[in-house]
Amino acid sequence: MKVLVVTPTYDERDNLEPLAEAVLASPVRADFLVVDDASPDGTGELADRIAAREPRFRVIHRAGKLGLGTAYVEAFRFALDHGWDAVVTMDGDWSHDPAYLPALVEATSRADLVIGSRYMNGISVVNWDLKRLILSQFANEYARKITGLAFHDCTSGFQCLTRRALEAARLDRIHSSGYSFLIELKYRVVHAGIVGVEVPIVFTDRRLGSSKISKTEVLRSMVTPWRLRFGRA
Repeated sequence: MKVLVVTPTYDERDNLEPLAEAVLASPVRADFLVVDDASPDGTGELADRIAAREPRFRVIHRAGKLGLGTAYVEAFRFALDHGWDAVVTMDGDWSHDPAYLPALVEATSRADLVIGSRYMNGISVVNWDLKRLILSQFANEYARKITGLAFHDCTSGFQCLTRRALEAARLDRIHSSGYSFLIELKYRVVHAGIVGVEVPIVFTDRRLGSSKISKTEVLRSMVTPWRLRFGRA
């Protein structure tokens, strides 16, 4: 199976090089695509240097901070256009450990959507304070009740989608631009009749840098499940 790992970046220079090394060393032999939103810290320039020496590493440069959702949609279209069989979405801050890539890819033998779940076996989160953990748990319960999604971790950003799942998602109809995109993507895939499964992961808070989630995005993530439920997508 030809696999592409996709990581949107904005100011992840300190994390990028070791992350690229780990992804490219994984036994799944995945290619790695970074979608950089003109990071002021030089992440894009570093990505170009890595791409110059690593044939399995690629970069898409965008004009500014255009949002997580649009970065993933652009990457998915790139993957479909260039023949990859599956795409793994993955954060650039080491909260998603590349060691789980084989488990995610292997599970595509029984499902076209595979979610790396923080909550499949209780709570598997390291270095979060209580406030953030409660917010995440609430967001997942909220999304489940409104959308009808049955996953333990509806907001996970660590997932593997096959070509069949990406084609079924109707990327042209996805309107969420931030982290609420992760809910909308799962919703569209499942409601297209695609089977989804979860595999357990341990999520560790970012090694370096700061979180990119704004209060505005938290508000959007509250609205998105209702928009999906009432068919206003």
